[in-house]
Amino acid sequence: MADKAFDIPFNKPFIVGKELDYIKDAVDRKKISGNGHYSKLCHRFFEERYGYKKCLMTTSCTDALEMSAILADIKEGDEVILPSYTFVSTANAFVLRNAKLVFVDSEPDHPNMDASKIEESITPNTKAIVVVHYAGKACDMDPIMELCAKYNLFLIEDCAQAIDSTYKGKPLGSFGDFSAYSFHETKNVISGEGGLLVVNNEKYLDRSEIIWEKGTNRAAFFRGEVDKYGWVDKGSSFLASELNAAYLYGQLECLELIQNKRIKIVERYRSELSALNQTIFELPVLKDYTVENGHMFYLLFHDLDSRSEFIRYMRAQKIHCVFHYLSLHRSDFFKGYDDVNYDLPYCDQYADTLVRLPVFYELSDEEQEYIIGHIKAFVEK
Repeated sequence: MADKAFDIPFNKPFIVGKELDYIKDAVDRKKISGNGHYSKLCHRFFEERYGYKKCLMTTSCTDALEMSAILADIKEGDEVILPSYTFVSTANAFVLRNAKLVFVDSEPDHPNMDASKIEESITPNTKAIVVVHYAGKACDMDPIMELCAKYNLFLIEDCAQAIDSTYKGKPLGSFGDFSAYSFHETKNVISGEGGLLVVNNEKYLDRSEIIWEKGTNRAAFFRGEVDKYGWVDKGSSFLASELNAAYLYGQLECLELIQNKRIKIVERYRSELSALNQTIFELPVLKDYTVENGHMFYLLFHDLDSRSEFIRYMRAQKIHCVFHYLSLHRSDFFKGYDDVNYDLPYCDQYADTLVRLPVFYELSDEEQEYIIGHIKAFVEK
């Protein structure tokens, strides 16, 4: 263990390239509202790199999910299947459309939604399946896509953590009718707050842009496709600022550098901690159909008490580790929203036992040595 003491946050925003230069350039171009030069560069980056049909910068992943719910015409009486072990935004997007949420348990060996448990939850009222690729690791997409085809359901991907991840070699975000990315400051590439809607279903390419532009055909007007624009559909102000897009584009230019560094950090955690002879925690399982994208590294303790003791110990060493989601089906809001008595044991297990270690671009080798040293010390204790 390194002798030097550190104060290591869980996450740290960073600058890696020309982010600030591009923000200044956006101001110099006399346009910092949405859908300008840098928004278009970000759209093109994702469309060309991953083969997505249409991309639209949003103010958050939450907004992108809400746009997905509008595009899928989710309304009262519709049912939406989704994991309980996820961030509240995944659910809120559909609650806002008055849908009924139908939660599915996690896999026994991974926090992702268990694809084998989905079909039993499908009813004539089911409208969509929403998958969340937890920790940037793909859900098992083949059986999920088969169910969507069999029952004529929308497939929506929550790719908040999944940039540069694949399922059997195909980019995540390319399977769903709609997909949503996050560029929150805790993600691999960041813009402070920010998101991206991916539209792969060609039927919705034009309408997505209208919803994005407050329900107007304003974007078509500025392209010269119509001689005036007006209110033609429902929508909201989902566009991201050019300042956010400019910062993000500076990061996207350095994506390979960022990914390589984060993957190196994660692989070092796995290598050194897997060598420990211990029975206190387990390491993440990596499925053979997905890849490591360096988003996070977590430990799975055997119970809530041992996890809490670990977090307290690490914080005493000024190392900030955090637990993650609480089961949405056990939330105060959902208990008042639905009277179904859910039994989702694996989801609850992850809610009680999972703890995330610091992973961020500027984490130094020496800092990571300090973290790993104190994990070893905790195990020995």
